[in-house]
Amino acid sequence: MSIGHWIVVSFVLFAAFIGTLVAVCLREDISLVTKDYYQEELAYQDQIQRLNNVAELKVKPVIRVVDRVVQVEFKQFNSMTNAELNIFCPSNAQMDRKFTLKASEDSVQFFPLDPLQKGMHRAKLQWEMNGKEFYLEEVIFI
Repeated sequence: MSIGHWIVVSFVLFAAFIGTLVAVCLREDISLVTKDYYQEELAYQDQIQRLNNVAELKVKPVIRVVDRVVQVEFKQFNSMTNAELNIFCPSNAQMDRKFTLKASEDSVQFFPLDPLQKGMHRAKLQWEMNGKEFYLEEVIFI
């Protein structure tokens, strides 16, 4: 084979490599942290206020995982309204779960995590109480 043939073969192999690389990259799932990331970013000052409200609490909610069950412990469940617990899986958006907390006299509420995969998740607790909004985020391991 002459040098001209080797040059053509190398260009063909390079084009095949680039084509394979593009095909692999197009199949990769690229998702943002949340689906409405940009709207959340615009409302971030409200989020800072929610975090400050939690910092002012004398007794904060405690989120823990025991035997694949999330336990949320808080003495003021009876004064909570619009309370939601979001379990966020950074590696797979299909594993995200949302739970509603009920106003009750109990100080602990339980939420099963059976279908979730093992690993690191973020527990995001948001609620209203006494006319203020609150937000607490903790890393949990299942």
